[in-house]
Amino acid sequence: MSNKALRNMFIFGSLFFFAIFVALTVDTMKQVDERSPEITEEVNQGKMMWHKYDCIGCHTILGNGSYFAPDLTKVVVDKPEGYLRKFLENPRKVNPRAAMPDLGITAAEAASIVTFLEWISKVDTNGWPPEPVLKAMLRSRTEGLETFRKHGCQACHMVGGIGGTSGPALDGTASRHDKAWQITHLKDPASVVPDSAMPPYGHLDGDDIEALAGYLDTLR
Repeated sequence: MSNKALRNMFIFGSLFFFAIFVALTVDTMKQVDERSPEITEEVNQGKMMWHKYDCIGCHTILGNGSYFAPDLTKVVVDKPEGYLRKFLENPRKVNPRAAMPDLGITAAEAASIVTFLEWISKVDTNGWPPEPVLKAMLRSRTEGLETFRKHGCQACHMVGGIGGTSGPALDGTASRHDKAWQITHLKDPASVVPDSAMPPYGHLDGDDIEALAGYLDTLR
């Protein structure tokens, strides 16, 4: 290939990808208003307090900030407003082990910051930040345990010393088999355990199968 051809390929290739970049940027900007709730004066005041106390120096929101302290993008989902306000005013009074120092935040300023964080929590972030692994595991375990009991699995299987003995105890089953194996086993036990006496549960809906397999995957 000649130098002229290589130069033309570089120029037109650069222009092509630049055009894609511009198109994606324009499309993103069009979606900003749709993904974000209305910015009120109260929200703006809270943002000013966020900057005044340099909260971003330790925390992250929407992927921006530091990682010395927890991400606060969805903090109001897990913590009550009253708790957050009191914590901001005097962290160690609420939690003696808190690493956050008393910054002298007033009650009014704390309320403004919480209002700002409430606004942040409503921004459509496409699932960011991801759910903590431990929280997801506990949720899966709780939902799966309810399904486990609903279908009477404890009549044959023992978990934590509770249950029947017709089938094997399930403690530690996640260390022996992965989730995909559990799903296959639930639908058709004999396909993975020859001569299995366990009946197939393929008649259960997909959500129940998923919940059961997710629960079994926590039994390590």
